Amino acid sequence: MQDNVINFYRVSEVPYGVFSNFPFRPIVLGGEVWNSSEIYFQAKKFEGTEHEQIVRAAETSQMAADMGRERSRPLRADWNDEKDMASLPDHATLSVAWAKHVGRPMLVKDYIMLLAVRAKFTQHEDLKQLLISTAESLLVEHTKNDSYWADGGDGTGVNMLGKILMIVRDEINCAAN
Repeated sequence: MQDNVINFYRVSEVPYGVFSNFPFRPIVLGGEVWNSSEIYFQAKKFEGTEHEQIVRAAETSQMAADMGRERSRPLRADWNDEKDMASLPDHATLSVAWAKHVGRPMLVKDYIMLLAVRAKFTQHEDLKQLLISTAESLLVEHTKNDSYWADGGDGTGVNMLGKILMIVRDEINCAAN
């Protein structure tokens, strides 16, 4: 068990609640402005369909999350497929960080989350500095409400959001050196 653990979940948790995808911190990806990383992530579940723009227009991140979970919407066919990391421009450095923090193949949904988190923490200097300030701490989205993106509340979950945050932290630190 690692000594330095930073748990986060609710937006209201100061200072680490901003590690959640729900705060309205606009990001620019694909030449478009997205009001939050959550809205981007949820909309990309339906990339190339009218549902992508419907979710993109959500008034809150929670509304986007709710829409993204509606199984009446056509989830993109490759969402849970493995992502070919070798095809990515930064595959050499990303592969190292991915192996360190995740240790299994990247899925398309993981890559979409990585893009959103990377944009959020590189496009907002205050968020970048907060993430860097966590040094080598283990970052954990701590909630029983999710066992993939979070830790399941008891540490048995995958904690993918926490792992992606640590990858982005590594990337930022590497770029600074």
